[in-house]
Amino acid sequence: MRWKHTSSLKVANEPILAFAQGSPERDALQKALKDLKGRTEAIPCVVGDEEVWTSDVQYQVSPFNHGHKVAKFCYADKDLLNKAIEAALAARKEWDLKPVADRAQIFLKAADMLSGPRRAEVLAKTMVGQGKTVIQAEVDAAAELIDFFRFNAKFAMELEGEQPASVPPSTNSVVYRGLEGFVAAISPFNFTAIGGNLAGTPALMGNVVLWKPSDTAMLASYAVYRVLREAGLPPNIIQFVPADGPTFGDTITSSEHLCGINFTGSVPTFKRLWKQVAQNLDRFRTFPRLAGECGGKNFHFVHRSADVDSVVSGTLRSAFEYGGQKCSACSRLYVPQSLWPQIKGRLLEEHGRIKVGDPAEDFGTFFSAVIDAKEIFGPVLTVYVYPDDKYKETLQLVDSTTSYGLTGAVFAQDKEVIQEATKMLRNAAGNFYVNDKSTGAVVGQQPFGGSRASGTNDKPGGPHYILRWTSPQVIKETHEPLGDWRYSYMQ
Repeated sequence: MRWKHTSSLKVANEPILAFAQGSPERDALQKALKDLKGRTEAIPCVVGDEEVWTSDVQYQVSPFNHGHKVAKFCYADKDLLNKAIEAALAARKEWDLKPVADRAQIFLKAADMLSGPRRAEVLAKTMVGQGKTVIQAEVDAAAELIDFFRFNAKFAMELEGEQPASVPPSTNSVVYRGLEGFVAAISPFNFTAIGGNLAGTPALMGNVVLWKPSDTAMLASYAVYRVLREAGLPPNIIQFVPADGPTFGDTITSSEHLCGINFTGSVPTFKRLWKQVAQNLDRFRTFPRLAGECGGKNFHFVHRSADVDSVVSGTLRSAFEYGGQKCSACSRLYVPQSLWPQIKGRLLEEHGRIKVGDPAEDFGTFFSAVIDAKEIFGPVLTVYVYPDDKYKETLQLVDSTTSYGLTGAVFAQDKEVIQEATKMLRNAAGNFYVNDKSTGAVVGQQPFGGSRASGTNDKPGGPHYILRWTSPQVIKETHEPLGDWRYSYMQ
């Protein structure tokens, strides 16, 4: 074998810091928050390694203080987006030919920067710009983003070692190429880490990317982009192009070089993009890959054998942490009649203790402002109380009530009920929890995603996600002359 198996890269999940009184991480975060106070950062489009401003100027305001414009940015127009496509394509060949270990080192360095010197900055910008509390910013903009960069680097290097069998006199090998064209990454407001992953993973695999960050996560997204560049990401590999959604969608789906869309957002937007791709199918040089995650109407199903404390604690966190603005947040709670009085009382009692406020000023805040007044994407929990003996019928209701299939949880101590619920809800959730809340998936531990209207279930955070962003080429090399064209039976 000429191909040497790539050695495995040892990585572990980033520890979540406690930010206790007097801790160095707390002091650093408070200083970073103080530095942002009243400040507006100017954020350009970055195309062809040039900072570009257009006349279409926009502002990102702090959700809990609309008087504070945290970022001034501009929308890329159609001409600028087409220029970004050209710049990306010009850089594609050289980047794709770079050894995967070299590309991985850039993301490992970025992870180290986020873990250490840039941690407080990215956390503070996520808190002020997206309304996150200390711990919600920490698990997102630090831990999860660092984990994405490190684990994906590990998965990419291990994939390189996955080679086919060779039988003398031939040698077989697989080259994991990037896709031919450019990938469009469209990221949401609610997780800084998602933006870094949607743009970063295709780039890691040898692709060039146009990244359209969310208007309401601009400050943190640009900080992540700058970290990647400072970690050694060459110019033109990721074009940073804030844009009006329809303008961006129309432009990328009109280009013959579109080879993929990496999306997290609403169902209507993803459907619109999919339809545009379908309508333009004859135009493209290759079939574009569409990876999308579109949220859910996630459930907690409670059986009468459940531990009530776990139900109350898990539901409060899942439904109300970060204002319910997680794709995986619980919005449907199914409770048996026998437990409802107890659970209702406990939920109302504990809910009354939730502190609402400014997370940058008061670290005791649990619940901050929601981002967008136009969508019910927030802390709304509905409760369905069912007769204890109708739990099987209720499980069928759980499965059939919505078009989504992202996350869900079953709370029960009865092992037979757990087994039955797991079978009946097999297609109701891509991430299924037993006696735990429906939120909190960890990279490398619970790869995340769902199907039905929740998306394409490509499982970022797991080893198979990177396969979406590579186009393998199989090479057979024969080391001896081929000999006579005739077979022996013909003699």
